Amino acid sequence: MSNLSVTNDLDALLRTMTSPAEQALADRTRYSFARSLITERVNVSPKRLVAPGPNEEQLHEMLTMAVAAPDHGQITPWRFVLVPAEKRGLLAEAFALALIDRDPGATLKQIEMAREKAYRAPTLMLAIAKVGEHDSQIPVEERLIALGAAIQNILLTATAMGFGSGLTSGQAMTSPRIRVLFGLEAGEMAACFANIGSTSHAKVARLRPPVESILSHL
Repeated sequence: MSNLSVTNDLDALLRTMTSPAEQALADRTRYSFARSLITERVNVSPKRLVAPGPNEEQLHEMLTMAVAAPDHGQITPWRFVLVPAEKRGLLAEAFALALIDRDPGATLKQIEMAREKAYRAPTLMLAIAKVGEHDSQIPVEERLIALGAAIQNILLTATAMGFGSGLTSGQAMTSPRIRVLFGLEAGEMAACFANIGSTSHAKVARLRPPVESILSHL
């Protein structure tokens, strides 16, 4: 049975628990699952992500979770572009040319390293933020927060399905080469790449700051 099926079965079971005692148990179960999911998720380097990646159904479920993110004004200030295996060469060339544009003196090794980044992780998606146009009542900051929430939903769903995931960005994100390749329109910006795949490497939890260090009282 797939992790997606297990997650759906758990959700269906919890929905049938209607008595006060059952509801309390369902709430504790949801909290326990959510806490485990959030605290155990770690960023996995794209170099360590291998096939298989999520199938079409799993990817659709991840994006279903993305559109459940907070969205003030319901303007959906984001979109995602999947880079299939047969198009990785185009992305590799864009990465290479973006590097040469920034640094005409880049070595062949550096150019090849830039190209190689396009072939990491079996599933690769570009997250695009819609920071202009649409309803000017919704500030850019809110749109970026909404995109971040959508991306986090994707990453958590990937974790629940048993996949590793990580985000990558870099100077190439602002390159005209990337804008042209992905068909970015006026008011859109490339935010980051979401990398998803399988991994056999042990998860190493990152050091997290204590709650006291991030909370103050007005």
